[in-house]
Amino acid sequence: MDANQLFDLTDKVAVVTGGSRGLGREMVLAFARAGADVVIASRKAEACRELAAEVHGETGRRALAVACHVGRWEDCNELIERSYGELGRVDVLVNNAGMSPLYPSLEEVSEELWDKVIGVNLKGPFRLSAVIGARMAEGEGGSIIHVSSVAAIQPSPIEIPYGAAKAGLNALTFGLARSFAPKVRVNCIMPGPFLTDISKAWDMEAFEKSAKHTIPLGRGGRPDEIVGAALYLASDASSYTTGTVIKIDGGVAYGTG
Repeated sequence: MDANQLFDLTDKVAVVTGGSRGLGREMVLAFARAGADVVIASRKAEACRELAAEVHGETGRRALAVACHVGRWEDCNELIERSYGELGRVDVLVNNAGMSPLYPSLEEVSEELWDKVIGVNLKGPFRLSAVIGARMAEGEGGSIIHVSSVAAIQPSPIEIPYGAAKAGLNALTFGLARSFAPKVRVNCIMPGPFLTDISKAWDMEAFEKSAKHTIPLGRGGRPDEIVGAALYLASDASSYTTGTVIKIDGGVAYGTG
């Protein structure tokens, strides 16, 4: 098989949570350009609809916009039912939705903040993976891709709840890979600092100065630099890859990956 065949997703259906912006948006566009129909899920319905129109206009592929708060299982269930009900199948699930709110100190982390962070970053991905993974295993198989973070292995003091949730997501990767084998592959992308919408709130001058010394590649990642790993894990190019965490961070973190 040539490279185009290996990475071909023609007539597959890919569901991407947190799909309306940032890394999720890049993956949605990449999957559609590779021939897949896509389900774009996020809390912002209008943003999902706008991207769905863009996808269909550029690629001609079907694009379903679904408002979904993945921290709520009833929303996850609705996303599942709409995906199967309107597009007929799910071949690729990307658990990309995430959140890491700031807090003044560890002792001031509220129960509400903790529950929200765990809900969006871990509870929702578990529910979606459990139900869709079971359907994949009963059918023609598929690929589940978690999007973790280097905070899972090297959390800074300002992202400890987030890092704990993402560490749980890494653990889900290993466990679900065994649970749904051999027909479903479950893998994880573990990004470092990417210059997505979130970076607009950063002190970029300070970040760029620090990056030259702390990141071996000397910079933050461009959003489109997630695409290679996403296409690899979604397609037959990774047919013998499961239970793997792929670190895409410019070399900033040590450890897994």
